[in-house]
Amino acid sequence: MSGTETLGEMAGAFAAARTVEPTAGEYRADGHTHESACLNCATPLVGSHCHACGQAAHVHKTIGAFFHDLLHGVFHFEGKIWRTLPMLVTKPGQLTREYIDGRRASYVSPIALFLFCVFLLFTTINSMNAGDLGKSATTSIEQAEAQQKAELSALQAKLRTETDADDIARLKRKIEVAQSSLDGLATLRSSNVNINMIQPDTDIEGLEKVPFVYEAVKVWKENPKLALYKVQTYSYKLSWALIPISVPFLWLLFPFSRRFGLYDHTVFVTYSLCFMTLLAIVAMLGAKLGVPSLGLLGLVPPFHMLVQLRGTYGLSWFGAWLRTWFLSMFALTALILFAMLILVEAGG
Repeated sequence: MSGTETLGEMAGAFAAARTVEPTAGEYRADGHTHESACLNCATPLVGSHCHACGQAAHVHKTIGAFFHDLLHGVFHFEGKIWRTLPMLVTKPGQLTREYIDGRRASYVSPIALFLFCVFLLFTTINSMNAGDLGKSATTSIEQAEAQQKAELSALQAKLRTETDADDIARLKRKIEVAQSSLDGLATLRSSNVNINMIQPDTDIEGLEKVPFVYEAVKVWKENPKLALYKVQTYSYKLSWALIPISVPFLWLLFPFSRRFGLYDHTVFVTYSLCFMTLLAIVAMLGAKLGVPSLGLLGLVPPFHMLVQLRGTYGLSWFGAWLRTWFLSMFALTALILFAMLILVEAGG
């Protein structure tokens, strides 16, 4: 439908509403409208909201009402967030099951929460790790410089005590090489060249049999910063693909089940990905603060999947534990497939 047609439909609906209620929508001294037909679709009003389109029965045309709607929208979402997140962490199975069964008014929908978590993850990555590659490169060059200076000092000290002519000539050649390397490192540091650009070339010819991998590695070698930017960009844009990639694997845990369908599995996967995304954010913050996160990353995901499986599908502890093993392998496979998808896009 074009914009003109949309405006025409709106005008028709408004005209119909005016026919039913001639003063509908008119501004009054109290800033409220007092119509008996919906201003949006002209349906006769019964109650505080239109039963046909859901719009509020009366429009409030005051500045106070405007800011009330703004705050209601913000805090209504926040209120759901603070009810959803504790359930996602402590009772993921109950959260998933309640949403599937239709008790949804108190919770943020899986896809809305997933998009929010992904946005938060990449915002955290960009804010915390901006410039980290350059810092790592500079740090590596400075470390190499320090080692080279120490080696040069040792060679010069040895030269001062050496008496054999052949050994003196050999030490002088080593000192020249060390000094040349030190000068080169200083030049690299001052020009802020990425450390990846000065690493020895690796043989990638053997990757030609896998074209998308070959192209991705080639792009990375030619311009690491551009490749990293493309990987981050496509990871953000294609993060939703993790859901359809993962759902078939979860279906394999309940093949041909009449109780649980693809919808159930999709809700499960989406909420699970939300938790894993938040866990990654916590791990990043912990790493930034020097808190070890290896145990967190290794132990929490399978335990969370175990609890979510048991609560969502009503499994015994043994049944949930057995499926958790398979689900962990499936999750790793899904991540590999997602990484391959990113490589295809980044290498294009």
